[in-house]
Amino acid sequence: MDSLFINSLLEDLKNPDETVRDEATRKIWRIWFQQKGVHGLEVIERSQKFIDSGKITEAEAVLTELVNDQPDFAEAWNRRAFLYYTNCEYRKSLADCQMVVKINPIHFGALHGMGLCFAAMGEYREAIRAFHRALEIQPYSQVNQKLILECTLRLN
Repeated sequence: MDSLFINSLLEDLKNPDETVRDEATRKIWRIWFQQKGVHGLEVIERSQKFIDSGKITEAEAVLTELVNDQPDFAEAWNRRAFLYYTNCEYRKSLADCQMVVKINPIHFGALHGMGLCFAAMGEYREAIRAFHRALEIQPYSQVNQKLILECTLRLN
């Protein structure tokens, strides 16, 4: 990845112009999905087809094979984290999100996912921290701002 280009896109995420932010977000996601070329993208697409047709076990198997074959492919971990989250397997999802962030510290999607997992488990302080980390990268993210408020209201 061209770090100058990525840094430019990261700066665009902080731009007051929503159009600039949206375009930067799309480009960053495209880079992440294409990190491992055609093969990685095809496997992720195959896993999504399994998910769409309700074949969760098959989707998990495909994604697990991909993370085992290419353990530095952050988006493979992220897709599996999403799968686990949608199946209410929050600890597994959280572990995969943490792996994504270890590989790619600017992965605002995984940071958001970590926050969702912590919130689902009732760990609201940790959720707030994760959403704040995501906001450092994407300061205009209204969903993360809203979730911080919701989690703050749930604190004892």
